Amino acid sequence: MKELAIKTSRHTEFVEITERVQTVVDESGVKEAMCVCFVPHTTAGITINENADPDVVTDMIYTLEKVVPWKDPHYRHGEGNSAAHVKASVMGHSVHVFVRGGKLQFGTWQGIYLCEFDGPRSRKVWVSVH
Repeated sequence: MKELAIKTSRHTEFVEITERVQTVVDESGVKEAMCVCFVPHTTAGITINENADPDVVTDMIYTLEKVVPWKDPHYRHGEGNSAAHVKASVMGHSVHVFVRGGKLQFGTWQGIYLCEFDGPRSRKVWVSVH
C-alpha cells in the first residue's frame, strides 16, 4: 500500500489524482490487477467522474452545496461541519479501478478525484494494487 499526501486549498474542492494513482500502479510493476483507493477521513471523499470538462466538477460542487448546505438549523454536530460529513458519505470513501497492461482502465474522460468538504487540509489517499 502507498500513501498519497494531498494538500487542499479551498473549503470545497475536487482534486484530480489520476496521474498520481497511475504512478503507484507503475511503481508496483503489476500488469493485471485491481487498484483500490481509500480516503481515511470523515469529511473528505473520493469519486470517479469526467475529467475533460472542468464544468462537470463545478456542477457537482454546486449541486452538493445546494442539496447539503453548509449551515442548517437542524444540524446537531458540535464541530459545525455536519455538511462535510454528509457530503463525504454521499461521495464515498473508496473507488476500485481495474488495471490491464499496467494501466488504469477507465471509460472515456474518466478520472479519480479526492473530494474535499472541510478544507483547506492535508489529506491522505491510500492506494493498493493487488
